[in-house]
Amino acid sequence: MAVQGADMGEAAIAGAGPKPPRGLTPQDLRGPDTLERVLGLLALVMLGFIFAALLRGRDEWARVPSVVWVHLATILVALVLTPVLLWRRRGDARHRVYGYVWSGAMMLTALDSLFVHSGGPGRFSLIHVLSVFVLVMVPVLVLAARRHNGVRHRRTVRGLIIGALLIAGFFTFPFNRLLGHWLFG
Repeated sequence: MAVQGADMGEAAIAGAGPKPPRGLTPQDLRGPDTLERVLGLLALVMLGFIFAALLRGRDEWARVPSVVWVHLATILVALVLTPVLLWRRRGDARHRVYGYVWSGAMMLTALDSLFVHSGGPGRFSLIHVLSVFVLVMVPVLVLAARRHNGVRHRRTVRGLIIGALLIAGFFTFPFNRLLGHWLFG
């Protein structure tokens, strides 16, 4: 017993402290870092722009194909959950449930986007390459989490948020695309 107490005392003196639960890094226990705070905030800003565009374009809603509505709905789910997942405690049951919903929304968004064509049916654009990338990377994200590979999981999440949500989302506003037309037109 004395030896065990001595070991614990030495660990406390060395600053090691208790190990985090399996799969969680010390960063997870500290909470979101600056990048995660910024990404969550940018997701909320994007959400605000989308809601503003939707409100301004409500007179044209009836002419919008259902495939576009599915696309918007799944994106909205992912954008709402992004700050929740980035800013709250990680590794618990709620994080896993929200993470699966977020991953499902991202997969459905990517699949649905393959049927959204601005240049006519069967015409793919550069943005469709991103859809294929998302379809590959979301399973990588889920597997990394299930294997408790926090570093890969975090890196993949950040990449998907930056590339598939924020950068791709930004490009829905210029070039006379639907949301841009509604917001600025």
